[in-house]
Amino acid sequence: MGQDLEYDLDERKQTILRAIISNYLETGEPVGSRTISKLSDLNLSSATIRNEMADLEELGYIVQPHTSAGRIPTDKGYRFYVDTVMSEKEESVKSQEVLLKRVDKLESLLMQVAKVLAYNTQYATMVTTPMLRNKQIKFIQLSQVDEEKLVAVIVVGDNIAKNKIIKVSRPLINEEVLKFNILLNTFLQGVSVDHINLELMQTMKKQAGDYADILERIFEGIVDVVKEAEEMKIYTSGASNILKYQELGDVEKATALLETFEEQTGLNELADETLKSEDGDHSIQIYIGDEAPVQNMKDCSIITSTYQLPEGAKGTIGIIGPKRMDYKKVVSTLKNLTDELDNIFRAGERGEN
Repeated sequence: MGQDLEYDLDERKQTILRAIISNYLETGEPVGSRTISKLSDLNLSSATIRNEMADLEELGYIVQPHTSAGRIPTDKGYRFYVDTVMSEKEESVKSQEVLLKRVDKLESLLMQVAKVLAYNTQYATMVTTPMLRNKQIKFIQLSQVDEEKLVAVIVVGDNIAKNKIIKVSRPLINEEVLKFNILLNTFLQGVSVDHINLELMQTMKKQAGDYADILERIFEGIVDVVKEAEEMKIYTSGASNILKYQELGDVEKATALLETFEEQTGLNELADETLKSEDGDHSIQIYIGDEAPVQNMKDCSIITSTYQLPEGAKGTIGIIGPKRMDYKKVVSTLKNLTDELDNIFRAGERGEN
C-alpha cells in the first residue's frame, strides 16, 4: 500500500532520480553520473550530476552499495517512483480527452470515440458524422493548383468547409479564375442545396459564355462536395461484445445483430430518431426492447446522445447492449464523453493544440 509523502525535490532532482531508477530497473547495475548525463536531457556536467546525486543520497532516495561510483534506489526512492510515475500513467488512462485531442481529423476522432466507448462499456457502439441542419451554400473560393487544376473550397451550412480538386479542360489565368469566383458566388451564395437544379445551371452557363464547359465541370464538383457533406457516415465498434451476453447469444439473433452492425442496416434510422427526439444539448435517449427503432435490436437496450460542432452540425453516439446493461454507468459515460468532445471542439475552434 502506498502512503502520502511530501517529496522535498526540485524538478532537476526528480528528473535525475527517475533516470537512476529507470536505468537500474532495466540493467540491475548501480548507476553512475556519466550514465545519467548520457540518458537525460539536462545538459549538465557529470560533476553537477554527482553533486545532485550526493544530495539525493543524503535525503535517503538512493544509496551507494559499495565503493563504486554507482547508486541504486532505496525503498524511499522506489516509493517516489511508484507514486509519481503511476499517478501519471493513471491520469493518461483516465483522460479520454488527452487521447482524443491528438487526433486531428474529425473522422479519425469519431472512430476513436467508438473504440474508447466499446472498450470502456464492453457493449457495442456507433458514432455518426455530424449532419448539416443548414444546407445553404455560404461561400465558394476557387484557387489554382496549376494551369489545369483548381481547388474549390465550399463553405456549407454553419461554416463547415469542404475541399474539392477540379480538373479543367484548358489552362486558366488568375483573372479568369476570379471571374468564376464572382459568377459562382453571385448565383449560389445563400442558395439551399435542395434548390440547385438544371435550370440554375443553364442560367449560369449562359453567363459564362465561352467558358460554359469549364463552369459545368466546376459546378459538378461543387454539387458532389455538397452532397458528400450531407451524407452521414457511421462508425461502429465492439459488435462482438454482445455475444458475451447469454440472452443475445442465440445464433439467429446474434447473426442478425452482427449483420446490422456490419451492413449498418437501420443504424441511420436510429441516428435520425435520436436527433428528432432530442430536447436539449446532449439529450440522453433510452430505448428498451420493443422501443428500439431498429428491428434487429428489439432484444437489446440502446442509449444514445448527441454531440454538436461549434458550427451547429450534430451527430449521434449510441451504445447497444442487453436489457440488463449498466444504465447508470452508460449514461454517465456518455455525458462525460460528450462534455469532453465539446471541450475538444471548442479548443480546435480557438486553434489550441
